[in-house]
Amino acid sequence: MAVSEAPPICDLSDSGPVVPTAPLISFLESLQSAALDTFGASDFDPKLYADMPLKFDLSTTEDAFNKLPRTDNGSVPVEDLQRFIGTYMDNAGSDMLYVEPVDFVAEPVGFLPKVENPEMRKFALEIHSLWKNLSRKVADGVRKQPQLHTLLPLPGPFIIPGSRFREVYYWDSYWAIRGLLASKMYATAKSIVLNLLFLLDEYGYVLNGARVYYTNRSQPPLLSSMVLEIYMRTNDLDLVRRALPSLLKEHRFWNTGIRKVTIRDAQACNHTLNRYYAMWNKTRPESSTIDKESASKCLNDSEKCHLYRQLASAAESGWDFSTRWMRNTSDLTTLVTTSIIPVDLNAYILKMELDIAFMAGAIGENQTAENFLEASQARKKAFKSIFWNDKMGQWLDYWLINNHTCEEVSGWEAQNQNQNIFASNFIPIWVESFNSDGAMVETVTKSLQSSGLLCAAGIATSLTNSGQQWDFPNGWAPLQHMIVEGLTRLGSKEAWSMAEDIAFRWIRTNYAAYRKTGTMHEKYNVEACGESGGGGEYLPQTGFGWTNGVLLAFLEQFGWPQEQKLDYQGFKVAIPTRRISLQLSLPLRRSARNPVVYL
Repeated sequence: MAVSEAPPICDLSDSGPVVPTAPLISFLESLQSAALDTFGASDFDPKLYADMPLKFDLSTTEDAFNKLPRTDNGSVPVEDLQRFIGTYMDNAGSDMLYVEPVDFVAEPVGFLPKVENPEMRKFALEIHSLWKNLSRKVADGVRKQPQLHTLLPLPGPFIIPGSRFREVYYWDSYWAIRGLLASKMYATAKSIVLNLLFLLDEYGYVLNGARVYYTNRSQPPLLSSMVLEIYMRTNDLDLVRRALPSLLKEHRFWNTGIRKVTIRDAQACNHTLNRYYAMWNKTRPESSTIDKESASKCLNDSEKCHLYRQLASAAESGWDFSTRWMRNTSDLTTLVTTSIIPVDLNAYILKMELDIAFMAGAIGENQTAENFLEASQARKKAFKSIFWNDKMGQWLDYWLINNHTCEEVSGWEAQNQNQNIFASNFIPIWVESFNSDGAMVETVTKSLQSSGLLCAAGIATSLTNSGQQWDFPNGWAPLQHMIVEGLTRLGSKEAWSMAEDIAFRWIRTNYAAYRKTGTMHEKYNVEACGESGGGGEYLPQTGFGWTNGVLLAFLEQFGWPQEQKLDYQGFKVAIPTRRISLQLSLPLRRSARNPVVYL
């Protein structure tokens, strides 16, 4: 599909690609709706029902479901629905098995040599031991009768995030692997990669997660980074040879069709960049009841399809949800994810191009290496022309706004940069090719220092307290890691000192929360040491794969001196903070009949 075949950005209609789904999904959405009506909204998690395997074939199960008695308001009586679920459905997660990692030892040789403090070392070993709790493999029954499961069969063991996230996830896996490498668990890390390569070869892209209902979208593309990290530790050229053809396929997926956008800069040079664009315009099956509620204010099916596409595309970004994607920060229905060219996505693809160039060179595929080096150079130029804002010292998302015409090539306009501050504005420093410009290094470091994102317990996701989970005051492990690791690569003492300080703050809040609750959390409140994060469409989760991985990666890089404090008592907060409730500064366009804002 060429760029010109994509639905025009200024058109409210939704005619983009939609991936067919399995008949099982429709039934599970009906079960989900019935469960909400019957059991009520308190602590209701729609994903629970999307993950339940069938005990019998779909036809038999649907027939029994349709014969359930209904009350006058159409709901199923509690006892009847409980009896149906017990008879016809298996528990969510029952189609996976715990598996002892083959390379786990209680204290690996050479484990975190820089961690000198005994109490911190004890904590690190406890987190290391959590890999056993999060290790799974797909049960044989899924391969034998895949039609009964939303879980997809995978060839080997993997690490799950935890709690409601019972399956392997794409971008989560990168930070799980970073932690596994710190734990010397190279075989487990490689097994995760082989599973993701299996999905890539099967579908043409790495799925958001290993579920049938995730086949309509991907997630931030970090597979090349996973392969490279393992290669740098193990010198496993066989893995590189196995992965390279698949990585080329993934690069094509992101750089052809509807995800590819061309922008003409102020000097009349065209730049090709990328956006998130889920292949779906219906409710997300794992959140169907929530999406229906979100769309209840939409006036017609066209508007609903538009919103559903934006919700799924925001889920593809990993930032589900954030004011970053919204025209009106207080209204989720104003999501316009597909009309935004994100800084971080393009940084990941730039890194993918550099990774492929490096690994192709390592196995003697020199022409491929040269081609991808050229591609990376072109993308780096685009970063300077399209994303960079010299006044702010940050890279800013670019909004595709065509007020009057729909064109294949959009002309760059300065006012279309989103000048609100998000942690994603600093993700490019994670890509090493940006650290050669000394003046830019100094500018970015100062910009981050004064951004208001740096808080007592880590880096905030944004400055807007919207109630969405990818906004203030939540801090997320992957954002801490990419920015901290990027700072260490900038080559300045000031940047390294800032990186170490942020890492120690994050480690302290992980430690404090773990000592208080006995768990690692999906996200944290960066204003309060030891407090888990909140907001969003589900209860805060524990486990937790990427949080564990980042903690171990930080301890591997920075260590923990003997005399270093483990808690915040007496710890001076020197980083300036500011809390501003921002509205997006981009111009709004409204339908004459509808208060919902669209591009």
